Amino acid sequence: MRFHKHDPFLSEADMTPMIDVVFQLIAFFMVIINFEATQADERVKLPSSDLARPTKVKPDQELVLNIGFVRDEDGNPLDPEPFVFYAGDEKIRISDMAAKLNLEAEFFQRKNKVANDSIKTTVIIRADAEVPTGMIQELIKLCREAKFEKFHLKAKSEEP
Repeated sequence: MRFHKHDPFLSEADMTPMIDVVFQLIAFFMVIINFEATQADERVKLPSSDLARPTKVKPDQELVLNIGFVRDEDGNPLDPEPFVFYAGDEKIRISDMAAKLNLEAEFFQRKNKVANDSIKTTVIIRADAEVPTGMIQELIKLCREAKFEKFHLKAKSEEP
């Protein structure tokens, strides 16, 4: 009967590179999820629609405008007129957005080195379900006056 000696030089696979790759993937997905969350504002409750669908092609440049109400703890609007939640915590009435939109237009024109005729940046409007349609139309009108041409309106798709 023969016994085989255990070879002390037998090596095992090093798992360190595999663990490094897994941690890098986790960090990557956490960053991606964080970027999507920065555009969503919890103060805006999107309307739902059967026709809502995600865009097929993500725009190269986008300006996200969140329109909603300042609410109390119960979810009731504190002010009957909606605000545009601009740059984080800044609340601006829709009628006062013209100056901010002109600044954004100037920024995108300088960034892209284009003339004053039109801006190819897509304006993504995330409006609360309770915001009157006329207010959204007023915001789109202000965006057009600032030379923005492309618009996407966000909504939740209804689950069957």
